[in-house]
Amino acid sequence: MADTEEQPAENGNEGGASSPHLDRHERKMAADHAAPPAMVIHELLRGEGEEGLKRPAAALLWSGFAAGLSMGFSFLTLALIRSGLPDEPWRRLVDSFGYSVGFLIVILGRQQLFTETTVTAVLPLLIRRDMTTFVSVLRFWALVLAANLVGALVFAVLIAQKGLFPDPVFQALMDTGREAISGAFVPTLVKSVLAGWLIALMVWLLPSARSARILVILVLTYVVAVGGFSHTVAGTIDAAFMVFSGNAGAEGFFVGFFIPTLIGNAIGGIALVALLNHAPLAATLQGEPA
Repeated sequence: MADTEEQPAENGNEGGASSPHLDRHERKMAADHAAPPAMVIHELLRGEGEEGLKRPAAALLWSGFAAGLSMGFSFLTLALIRSGLPDEPWRRLVDSFGYSVGFLIVILGRQQLFTETTVTAVLPLLIRRDMTTFVSVLRFWALVLAANLVGALVFAVLIAQKGLFPDPVFQALMDTGREAISGAFVPTLVKSVLAGWLIALMVWLLPSARSARILVILVLTYVVAVGGFSHTVAGTIDAAFMVFSGNAGAEGFFVGFFIPTLIGNAIGGIALVALLNHAPLAATLQGEPA
């Protein structure tokens, strides 16, 4: 029959869409359900990066501030769950699910988060490699990170007030904050690289996740939490809570948490993009033979 004769695929040979056993409508259905090629994901994320680099400073600051506040719910929800669980070895496996809440709010709400921008903003720079783009990327990162941190600090101040939560919840907040600043510099740095890597991987996976976007966010941010990997913005709330509640000093915040975490997150995010996702496509993007 004419409907089952082999016809050229409308959208190339991705995902087996040109199979001679499928008619035109079935090939279109197969193409619609196939995961987008790496080049498509790359260009979607680069487009987001280009758009971000052009956004006015005020828009970046407000969006980044909102993201910093939203990430506070990762810290708070984790502590709320922890406060209702017995102190058993398996408790961390359960309360870590609370860590995903802030990321869900930020990502689904399209707010600007620094660790996500290590992926999107760097792609235009890897393509053009000029000073103008480099300066634009530094501006973008600086504005988003500063706004994230202000939002995170405001949230930490709000929840550090004595009497705001019952004693078990406040103790859980203390325990979580203590974990954030208790590591040595090098181990914290390495764990931060892993956190930056996972968040960058999440950003890369989301365009092909479709209806599984929430699941992808939940799984990867859960791994960050259960592994105790440090995240610049979420962890700032944990560590700042300890400072504002009078249980840690500025040195513990900066040396024990912030500096190694910021460096590690940036390395993890940029390395994943530059070495694993952009490099295989670089020749094609530059018009050279693959």
